[in-house]
Amino acid sequence: MRRSWTLSASLIRLVVCASAATAQTPDSTIPPPSVTLSLEQALSEAKTSSPEYRQFLNNAGPAKWALRNAYGNLLPGADVGGGFGYVGTGQANLGQGFTQQTSAFVQSYWQGRLTYQLDGGRLIAPSQQKANLKATDEEIDNEGVLLRYNITNQYLIAAASAAQVTVSRQQVERNQSFLQLAQARFNVGQGTLIEVKQAEVQKGTADVQLLRDQQAENEAKLELFRQMGVVPPVDVQLIALSDSFPVTEPVFQLDDLLKMAEEENPALRALRYRRDAASKGVGIARSQFFPTVFASAVWGGFTNQQTDEGLLLQQATLGARGQAQGCVFEDSVRSALAFPGVIGSAACFQRAGLNSTGTALTPTAQSRIKDANGTFPWHFIKNPFNLTVGVSLPIFTGFGRSLQVSQAQEFEDDADENVRAAALRIRTEVNTRYLALNASYKAIGVQGQSRDAARDQLRLAQDRYRLGSGSSLEVTDAQNAVQRAEGDYIAATYAYHRAVAILEAAVGRPLR
Repeated sequence: MRRSWTLSASLIRLVVCASAATAQTPDSTIPPPSVTLSLEQALSEAKTSSPEYRQFLNNAGPAKWALRNAYGNLLPGADVGGGFGYVGTGQANLGQGFTQQTSAFVQSYWQGRLTYQLDGGRLIAPSQQKANLKATDEEIDNEGVLLRYNITNQYLIAAASAAQVTVSRQQVERNQSFLQLAQARFNVGQGTLIEVKQAEVQKGTADVQLLRDQQAENEAKLELFRQMGVVPPVDVQLIALSDSFPVTEPVFQLDDLLKMAEEENPALRALRYRRDAASKGVGIARSQFFPTVFASAVWGGFTNQQTDEGLLLQQATLGARGQAQGCVFEDSVRSALAFPGVIGSAACFQRAGLNSTGTALTPTAQSRIKDANGTFPWHFIKNPFNLTVGVSLPIFTGFGRSLQVSQAQEFEDDADENVRAAALRIRTEVNTRYLALNASYKAIGVQGQSRDAARDQLRLAQDRYRLGSGSSLEVTDAQNAVQRAEGDYIAATYAYHRAVAILEAAVGRPLR
């Protein structure tokens, strides 16, 4: 008996001395974390940078402008325009084989117009676009709920991976202690080389598992930053998740959750607004059977300038000569009949703008003609003001209006069914997630008991092996059982928190 206690004391001293030496583990070269990330920080950054979420935010702008456009269509429309033109030289065909040389023209014009149209569709459109805008806002809120769930879920996955790394690290330490104990027993003649090699195999297996769990943790954190829409500020191995997640008994009531989801779930609310918009669409389609009132007012002006002033003066001279000849002929008839008012040929030439011989235009007439021609591009000649007011009532359109009404009613009916299907789906999801949450909470208690039992089993096996009454296989089996039990406890704990997160997503709002 005395010899047995002496051997046990020697083993204890050897194990203590061996434990004092620093063991080389797979993560011994990894520096400690230097950056922490909380769940609130992750959610805040995701709302700012997530590409998927920002795409939904971009939908708000067009929806707001669609509403403004619907109101704007109730006001008169206005437009202005203008332009320049050019017509090349040519010959004008006057008929009977006569032609006349024409000059090139430069032209300009402007036009202003006010239009107004009023029909049933324009009157109903603002209320339809209001419903669409509210639906868009609810869809953005729903995407925010999904973003919160995705980030929370991935954060929990990363946190669970980090906890699993801790379990694997503890398993490495246990196997290191077991290896040292086996070597100590072998050194004092109480163990065999087989036990030492078995302990080395277990230590290597634990080292590999730790490396795999560390890789899973790094991948989970990288995926978290991807969903956040940012690049990790440092190496992910230097980033630690700071939030802890205590387990509390769920106090939610199913009836309250169902009522909350019915009233506040943004996906369901968005579908209801889409249904309202579809109902307004039926009214817009039916309004095509009613009259349309329209009005327009148009102002404008133009210029038309010949570029060949020589040809212009030549044609003007010919016209003036014809006018003078008519005056001379009329004057001669008056003279022959002794009528009063005879003015003479010189006066006729002067009236026509010709010189005293009637062969050419006077400088004053030429200047007046050039000034009148020089209108391009800004000396506009006003067009007559044009005002039109009317009423239009389509009589027959090939049943096109009836077809549009039928299609709009079909769309409204489909929207009603979408709302009903979504309500049933959300109700089922809330009910299912509520049951899963309670089951997850109960599983934590069961796994906790299994973990405690496995730890007690390991302590007993280690004590038996240390005293020489147990085998190395008992210790190995107990260590593996502890690792499984602790891993299952971590999985159950984070499954509970993920069940809360997915229940919040089903309800459509945070519950904690």
